[in-house]
Amino acid sequence: NNKRVAVVTTDRVVHLFDDNGDRRDKFSTKPADSAGTRNYMVRGMAWSPDSAKLAVAQSDNIVFVYKLGTEWGDKKSICNKFHQQSAITCVCWPSEHPHEVVFGLAEGKVKIGALRSNKPMTLYATDSYVVSCCARMDGNGVLSGHLDGTVYRFVFDENGRGAMQTQVCQHTCVPYALAWGESICCAGNDQKVVFYDNDGIVLQHFDYS
Repeated sequence: NNKRVAVVTTDRVVHLFDDNGDRRDKFSTKPADSAGTRNYMVRGMAWSPDSAKLAVAQSDNIVFVYKLGTEWGDKKSICNKFHQQSAITCVCWPSEHPHEVVFGLAEGKVKIGALRSNKPMTLYATDSYVVSCCARMDGNGVLSGHLDGTVYRFVFDENGRGAMQTQVCQHTCVPYALAWGESICCAGNDQKVVFYDNDGIVLQHFDYS
């Protein structure tokens, strides 16, 4: 709802700021194993479409979904946990799927966590570490970027034909930064920003090297 910003620090504490930039609240994240050590990293966060929940992706193989409410001072609680066999590397929350959060894994899979059943499901599997993911503007699709430079597209429903998944392009480097608007934008450590169409054809590129 553009009224709150969540920022996580290296000490694994989430700070919540209002739309004036003032910090209004904070909370500590939790390890996957309550009896374990706090040696994990937070790899990503995503707000739910209604801004009442926050998904936190962690390197200790888990995604926590925190129910924060929509008003300052609302009670905070963990409403969902999605424990996996490999580290969570990124997370996004498509706006048209308020009860489903999407996350990538180090083993190369992209999964969806269903909040109502509290069960994860594999959307698609690759052989390469997932480094980034993002949702399409209309909230009906996601992109994932991988360590081998590939970018994959998944659409939940393509013109009434059901779910579709395909490789979009082979980027020039590891696509650590990924965005999907009118076109697909990829960037990485080669100091170039490249825009692709939905079929992986280069539309424009900027070289900052």
